[in-house]
Amino acid sequence: MIIISKEHIETIKQHAQKDYPHECCGIILGNFNDGEKSVKQIVSILNEKDEEYRHNRYLITSKDILRTEIYAQKQGLDIVGFYHSHPDCSANPSQFDKDHALPVYSYFIVSVVNGVAQEFTVSQLLEDRSKFVLEKIKEF
Repeated sequence: MIIISKEHIETIKQHAQKDYPHECCGIILGNFNDGEKSVKQIVSILNEKDEEYRHNRYLITSKDILRTEIYAQKQGLDIVGFYHSHPDCSANPSQFDKDHALPVYSYFIVSVVNGVAQEFTVSQLLEDRSKFVLEKIKEF
C-alpha cells in the first residue's frame, strides 16, 4: 500500500499536463514502513530523453537520481518510487516500463489525453520481474 496526499497526486497531474505532449517524469520521496510506503515529497525531473522521443519515452539521468538520493538522505527520506506520464495513452505500464523498472519501488503513471490528466495508476514490479501489480492507494 502507498499512502499519498491529494496534493501530491495533483502535483504529478499538473506536471504531466504541463509537459504534454511529451512524457513528464519525477521521483517520489517518502518512507518505507512495514510493507507500506508513505509519500512525503514529489521531485519533478526534466525529461532528458532526446526531443524526438519525448512523446513516448522519458529519461531520468543517473546524476538526477544521485542528487535526489543525497537530498533525500539529508531529509531522512528514501526514494520510494518514480512517476511519468503516458500522453494520449492509458495509464497501464508498458513493456518498456516493465523492462526498465525495479522491484520494491512504486511506479506512478498518469494518462494525459488532449492535454488533460485522466487516469492514474500506481504499480509495483514483482520480485521475479514477471509483471506489475496494482498497489492499493490510500489518499489523504
